[in-house]
Amino acid sequence: MSFSSLVQELSLRDPNAPRRPGPTPSVSTFDDRASHVSRTMSGYASTAATSVSISGDIGSQLHGGYFHPLARSWQAERQLTKSMLIYPIFVTDGEDDMIHVPSLPGQYQVSIDRLTAFLEPLVHKGLRSVMLFGVPQKPGSKDILGSSADDPEGPVIQAIQLILRRFPQLFICADVCLCEYTSHGHCGILRDDSSLNNQMSVDRISDVALAYAKAGAHCVAPSDMNDGRIRAIKLKLIEEGIAHKTLLMSYSAKFSGCLYGPFRDAAGSAPSFGDRRCYQLPPGGRGLARRAIIRDMNEGADIIMVKPAGQYLDVISDAKELGKDLPIAAYQVSGEYSMIHAAAKAGVFDLKTMAFESTESILRAGATIVISYFTPNFLDWLDN
Repeated sequence: MSFSSLVQELSLRDPNAPRRPGPTPSVSTFDDRASHVSRTMSGYASTAATSVSISGDIGSQLHGGYFHPLARSWQAERQLTKSMLIYPIFVTDGEDDMIHVPSLPGQYQVSIDRLTAFLEPLVHKGLRSVMLFGVPQKPGSKDILGSSADDPEGPVIQAIQLILRRFPQLFICADVCLCEYTSHGHCGILRDDSSLNNQMSVDRISDVALAYAKAGAHCVAPSDMNDGRIRAIKLKLIEEGIAHKTLLMSYSAKFSGCLYGPFRDAAGSAPSFGDRRCYQLPPGGRGLARRAIIRDMNEGADIIMVKPAGQYLDVISDAKELGKDLPIAAYQVSGEYSMIHAAAKAGVFDLKTMAFESTESILRAGATIVISYFTPNFLDWLDN
């Protein structure tokens, strides 16, 4: 209740309450509620601060600090800017591909020959960074070892080299995983019992990361969740002499769950059997996430990532606490994005409003980088 409403309420509750002496009201044929309130307010004005007690001390008065739109923006610890955003892009090895992903509204599988036209308007609007995901479609491009992941003629390396030529101002992140390239769809090399062979997987993943870095990626981002892959990648970057110009972003706290479905449609990376619960973190495993974050920091990660974002704001906060001196990234994953679109389409809320609210909650939790499918929208919205 506002202060003026409180005064009105008090005056109407006790019409015979003593008032400060003042001019006698003029005679009127109306003595209704409105005129009564008006007389009460005029006699109350100079004594309001002392007549009605406000709970708390003077510091309890906060409204003045955010009454104006600009003042409200000043209250944010972190304000969303274009430089915070990374746009995930699915790159194919096909020709003339601009294939809409039905479960991921507004997102496409894009072939190399369409990539320049796809990126040009976004770069013009202020796009600063992309995250590349390869979508191999040619026959024979998938096998049990993920052999085509670092193929020089494959979609990721071709996309890196094209972007370096056409958009040198873009910061290029390359997701590093085998799931898009393995015939079984898992994130590494398997043993005979179908469990992950961690050592062989790490050897392969680190080779792929090195190939992307040598091709010119500014950032390599392993998402496979195999133990020890950060250290292995860092060592190979050092040995190659390019660690000084390659940022290593770790998907440190990547949780298993049901929010990855649209991404797997886009990347063609759904496992052909089983699931990924034995190497992605369990949803309740906050302690495991903290341990994984500490491990990856100690192994040389330059940025820590939490994925998904909205359901793990506590883990984002933990990451910021544990990595006080590191940038913290959060991936608002495909399922989060699609849910927001579906609810907005159903009239539950406004799409733009919810996109901002959900992203600002991620920043509030501690992230300074957001991988978001809303990036093209934000490039327009932030200008307005």
